[in-house]
Amino acid sequence: MALTDGAILRRSLTSRMFSTVTTIATVGVAVGLMIVLLAMKDAGRKAFDRGSGTMHLLISRDASPLTAVLNGIFYANAPAAPIQWNEYQQIRAAFPWAWAIPTQQGDSYRGLPVMATSEEFFTKFQPAQDESWEFAEGEVFDEAFEIVLGAEAARMSGLRIGSVINLTHGMPRDPSAHVHEEYDYTVVGILEPTGSAHDRAVFSDLRSTWIIHAHDRRVDELGTGIGLTTVADLTDADRLITGIYGRVATRPGSDASSAIQQVFFRIRSNPTFTVASPSDQISKLFQIVGNIDRIFLAMAGVVVISSGIGIMLALYNSMEQRRRQIAVLRVLGCPRNKIFGLVLTESAILGMLGAVAGVLLAFVGGQVASAAMQARLGLVIDPGLPPLTTLNVVLGTVILASLAGVIPALKAYRTPVAENLRPLG
Repeated sequence: MALTDGAILRRSLTSRMFSTVTTIATVGVAVGLMIVLLAMKDAGRKAFDRGSGTMHLLISRDASPLTAVLNGIFYANAPAAPIQWNEYQQIRAAFPWAWAIPTQQGDSYRGLPVMATSEEFFTKFQPAQDESWEFAEGEVFDEAFEIVLGAEAARMSGLRIGSVINLTHGMPRDPSAHVHEEYDYTVVGILEPTGSAHDRAVFSDLRSTWIIHAHDRRVDELGTGIGLTTVADLTDADRLITGIYGRVATRPGSDASSAIQQVFFRIRSNPTFTVASPSDQISKLFQIVGNIDRIFLAMAGVVVISSGIGIMLALYNSMEQRRRQIAVLRVLGCPRNKIFGLVLTESAILGMLGAVAGVLLAFVGGQVASAAMQARLGLVIDPGLPPLTTLNVVLGTVILASLAGVIPALKAYRTPVAENLRPLG
């Protein structure tokens, strides 16, 4: 009897191929969207957490702490205003830092952000907890006009050790952007991937950045023909940074210290500085994003429910065309409860096939979303599907589809035998 039931179900599904495929596709899109949203939410949070690494505080002159984090860590835009070098030295000397690393942003190379910093960025700051920088090739810069490439920056640019390039002042889309053609930079290192936004950055030393911008200043003041600018030509006004990555001294093996809040409030007492705790700002960011996520999840839920209604309508309408088939089955000895069960099973099969299609769509969608985030932000997001989440969505879809089949099954259950066995015509 099991084989007969299977044959009946196969014939029922294939006889209405267009309706079957359309229903499965509708369910698949809804399930795929739901799984991708749920999977990307957690994976995205983990990727953003990696970007802040082992710093406690980020100091800048951006408009808000969240803007500071997006600009200073994730390279959304160049920070708005500079910090004088003597201000950095005062901050570094006044507080119990484990390290306080200066950074400067604003230049680019073929659309890739450039961060000028010190060697401490690679020797003390870690891009993720318990994960130090590793070099795939070469080493950290130790002279002026040497650069280190993040893993994604190396892949996108095609540069190799020994490549010579010129940096661009600003981003290519900026009206004031121009290439620093007077100064050649040499690639001396390529980093291993870290899964953070730093993978798409180009790193140089601060002295070089100060020199090329001082040269622009001198050309504006003195005109062309002044010769190349050197360290000796730098003034205090040329020694600028845009951010400070800071970590307060803690006990060995601990990431927390009561001094963090004290340092935070003391620096913030100067209204010209913006002090951000990256972990707090990322949490706030995901609270904002979470509201949007809930909207999309609600939309996906509506689509899933709509697909369930679609299954119900498809089966209900098909009952009109299958009344004679049902009557014949009844005459052949198939009881009403068996008919009822066959229709419910058909509905559940549609839900299961749609769920399987949705899982496949979610896998492809996750890969696409992950690749897009890596290309645009340098963030490596795990495109894998969480097993428990995927299983729950699939089971929920099958249950919903089964419930959608109750009304068509009742219609089939109540189909009268005699009047549907009359000769046609």
